[in-house]
Amino acid sequence: MKRALGVCYYPEHWPREMWEADAAEMAAAGLTWVRIGEFAWSRIETAPDVFDWGWLDDAVDVLKGAGLKVIMGTPTATPPRWMLTKHPDMLAYDAEGRPRGFGSRRHYCFSHDGYREEGRRIAELFAERYGDKVNAWQTDNEYECHDTAISYSPAAKVAFQEWCAQRYQSPDALNRAWGNVFWSMDYADFDDIDLPNLTVTDPNPAHVLAFRRFSSDQVVRFNRVQCDAIRRHSEAPIIHNFMGRITAFDHYDVSADLDVTSWDSYPLGFLMDRNDAPEDFKTAFARQGDPDFQAFHHDLYRTCGAVREDAAIKDGRWWVMEQQPGPVNWAPWNPAPLPGMVRLWAWEAFAHGAEAVLYFRWRQAPFAQEQQHAGLKRPDNAPAPGMDEAKAVAREIEALPEVGTARSDVALIFDYDSAYAWEAQPQGRDFDYFHLAYETYRALRAAGLSIDILPADRQEYSGYKMIFAPGLLSLDDARLKALSGSGAMVIMGPRAGLKTDELSINVPLGPSLPGVDAAVTHTESLPPSHPMPLADGGAIWKWFEHLEGGAEVLEATAAGLPAMVGSGPFSYLAGWLEPDALARLVAKYAAAAGLETLVLPEGLRVRDTDTHRFWFNYAPVALEFEGRVFEPGAVLWEAL
Repeated sequence: MKRALGVCYYPEHWPREMWEADAAEMAAAGLTWVRIGEFAWSRIETAPDVFDWGWLDDAVDVLKGAGLKVIMGTPTATPPRWMLTKHPDMLAYDAEGRPRGFGSRRHYCFSHDGYREEGRRIAELFAERYGDKVNAWQTDNEYECHDTAISYSPAAKVAFQEWCAQRYQSPDALNRAWGNVFWSMDYADFDDIDLPNLTVTDPNPAHVLAFRRFSSDQVVRFNRVQCDAIRRHSEAPIIHNFMGRITAFDHYDVSADLDVTSWDSYPLGFLMDRNDAPEDFKTAFARQGDPDFQAFHHDLYRTCGAVREDAAIKDGRWWVMEQQPGPVNWAPWNPAPLPGMVRLWAWEAFAHGAEAVLYFRWRQAPFAQEQQHAGLKRPDNAPAPGMDEAKAVAREIEALPEVGTARSDVALIFDYDSAYAWEAQPQGRDFDYFHLAYETYRALRAAGLSIDILPADRQEYSGYKMIFAPGLLSLDDARLKALSGSGAMVIMGPRAGLKTDELSINVPLGPSLPGVDAAVTHTESLPPSHPMPLADGGAIWKWFEHLEGGAEVLEATAAGLPAMVGSGPFSYLAGWLEPDALARLVAKYAAAAGLETLVLPEGLRVRDTDTHRFWFNYAPVALEFEGRVFEPGAVLWEAL
């Protein structure tokens, strides 16, 4: 598959006389794709039903005239001020009951019927006008950015009541599912149900879980109406740009309406803003990014890109719609990338199967909220440091033979519904489902393994040698049958299969794995000062489950308590392993599965495609491994 580079461009920000020169320079730099339009609603529809399409028509013509391919974004992430006058109740509300007002972006509630119809209307107008002119579409921009997927507005309350009525059919059924007999929380009518905020103490976790599922469904519906409107007038592929470490909605469900998934990759911003790593780790990788964070999302969104047609995971279509080219403006601290990293980040995406990587943005804006966000060009139009590295990637794309993405031998199941459940009832301040899954991914990748990330509801998992499934909320018969028939070694837990779909404790006690005689009798969330050493090295921290039953003990604590049990294809891990113990476990089970592992130095990573092995050095220093020296920021590939 041939890779491509692109850039995000805002012609409305720049004088008209600059456009031709910009387009020509983009093409000369080796860029192919250009995204436009996603924030320009006020300049297109200047007042209700008053349109100025001329400048956008002109921009499309200029870019395509330079041989560039155009991605048109629907502008619904930035409703103009007149929209709020037309729909004064369209705003989202935060958990404290405060409206989130005009003056930046994403000031809408997904549950507001009027605004969703405005989104459908403008998407259809765009598609009618540009359906046969542009090469791809992007819906909206970064759902959930600025914590906007979950709204506690009056519109959300009404919509949630209707959602509950559809799901449970009767108040009695809802009361039974949620356990509302506790604390006299029974409802006599769906209209009595409020949103799970502003309660005296913790709301019912089943209520919270239902609201999280509802909120995800609202995002799916909002996106779907735009996709349907576009497809009535255009055959160009439809994309949405997801973000990093977002679990507020189910990305698999949204992706079912897309042709291609994408995400916005900001390695340095995410390290400073969304990473649970220790401070010394952040210091070491402050100018390179976490060696595994981007890769995790590449693999996640590759899977999302396979959802719509239920394609093989290796064939999932995905892009990086925004790639960091220099310092950003939005993290607590915003260092500049180490030389070579802008090139490395692009090549790592390609090694994970990306079809295109687009840099954000072409030219740094000299005004407004993002004026400190670097682009490929400075505000004075001189090249920024990232430009030369982008040009280098473009030249290398032409030189490197086409490579495809290989199906991996190792899989990690990642489930948004489980994330909602453990956010609703963490039972420990530092229990975080994303972090649990991500630490498993990190340990696998540090062992030199390539990983497929899978949803929890696949009909079959055949062909894998090893599958990790930490923290799954529930394990129904169909899910267990698919896993047991995979032929893989399946490592479940911790906190997997212990609750019902409505977040009540299973009776008989879980995890109820086929052939594994073990039940979790009670759980502990462990403070940082109380790790539990393991007999064979390393320790359990954060979470531990006490087991009873006759299953074979595969790991035990130093005090003799079973920490991992198993039989046949299933093993159950009853605790959250700290990194050393997890690395030992990965090596042990990989060897049993016949997989070769590596002991990579911190910062060095490897990724296998179907034809090449890629090496990436994220460390700030040169690393030596197996007689080879990898300079900081090095990207090397070799034929397999």
